[in-house]
Amino acid sequence: MIIITFLGISIWTLLIFIAVGIIAGMLSTVTGLASLVSYPALLYFGGLPPVAANVVNKASLTFNSLGSFFSSLRELRGHWKELFKVMIVIFFGGITGAILLTKLPASSFTHVVPFFIAFGGIMILIPTKKPLNGNTEGALNFNPAAGGNRRTWVKSLIMIILTFAIGAYSGYFGAASGILLLVLLTRTSNNEYAVSNAIRNVAMGASNIVATIYYALYAHVDWSLVVPLGIGFFIGGYIGPKIVRVVPATFLKILTGILALILAYTQFVAAYHINLF
Repeated sequence: MIIITFLGISIWTLLIFIAVGIIAGMLSTVTGLASLVSYPALLYFGGLPPVAANVVNKASLTFNSLGSFFSSLRELRGHWKELFKVMIVIFFGGITGAILLTKLPASSFTHVVPFFIAFGGIMILIPTKKPLNGNTEGALNFNPAAGGNRRTWVKSLIMIILTFAIGAYSGYFGAASGILLLVLLTRTSNNEYAVSNAIRNVAMGASNIVATIYYALYAHVDWSLVVPLGIGFFIGGYIGPKIVRVVPATFLKILTGILALILAYTQFVAAYHINLF
């Protein structure tokens, strides 16, 4: 039997990971939960150990943000300054997380990750009230010259710290970090859900880029799996924002919250070896 290979792996494996990437990419850009699909696939279909699977997953997610960027131009119009601010903070947070990764074992976060994910899932399920006065204030809209009161400074500082922390968490460990950023954006700005989701998707790419550069320099990256998974992520990342455009935001929030709680439970079982059901 002749087995066709490309990049050192079979053509069937390539096709599997392109399909996995498409599904995970759509999940990532719609709910922020790519890890529900891509990470297990890398473990079981790719035969990679956990650390190597995490490396490939992070590198591939860079393509997801790229696909989301091209698909979300409509939502991002008028929000470029806001996106840039979030990306800058996420980028430097990601650098901090990557540095911490060289000093501390990622396993040190194992026992708290389920609670981070559960918190994000619960918060996304709690309804938010949008003002009726037409205010369209976005995230990190900090302009001292235009107001500069103490409350504005404090709110902006808290936003920067929380965004930086999410970027650091993403660069250090990363599970469901996209949900945490989405919660922060939807609960602290008056943007429509689709706009906050688009900002989240593209901004998280800054952290993934940092992680990819770090892994390329200091760890082994299985590029033969990054390529097909990245192709799938790009396609899924392009499709996802189009789904968000037509599906009611309430349904997407409920779906995201439920999937986050499921992921939190699986991470809890893995960390504490306690099966509640």
